[in-house]
Amino acid sequence: MEVPAEIRRAMVAHALFCYPEEACGLLAADEEGRLRMAYCLGNADASPVTYTLDPQEHFRALRHAEANGWHLAGVFHSHTRSPARPSPTDVARALEPDWLYVLVGLEDRGAPEVRGFWIREGTVEEEPLVGTAGEIVEVPQ
Repeated sequence: MEVPAEIRRAMVAHALFCYPEEACGLLAADEEGRLRMAYCLGNADASPVTYTLDPQEHFRALRHAEANGWHLAGVFHSHTRSPARPSPTDVARALEPDWLYVLVGLEDRGAPEVRGFWIREGTVEEEPLVGTAGEIVEVPQ
C-alpha cells in the first residue's frame, strides 16, 4: 500500500510526541483506496501499553473524512517498547477486517519502525508499505 511521506511523517511525529504513552489515530482513504489523511487522535487510555481512540475525536475525524469524500480505512498506534508488530491485545481488539492496522515501533526512538498489517479473524498478514514514489517506507534517522 502506498503511504504518502507526509502521512508517514505525521504518524511518526505523533508517536514521538505522545511518548512514553501509546499514540493512536485514524487513516482516511479516497474511493480508489489511496491514503489521504492521518488523523492524530488522543489516547483515552493514557497508557504506555494500550490505546483507545478518543470517541469525540473519532467522530470528528469520520465527519471530516466524509466531508472530503473519503472513508476511514485504517488505524495506527505506537508501541513504546516493542517492535512494530501486532500484540495479542492488538489482534483481539481488531474489529474492522477491512482496515489497515499500522504500527509505529519506538523500541529504538532514533529509528522508528513503521509497518502495516491486515488483521482478520485473528489472522495477521503484513502489508508492505511503500512511499508514493514506490520506495519501501523507511523513517530517516
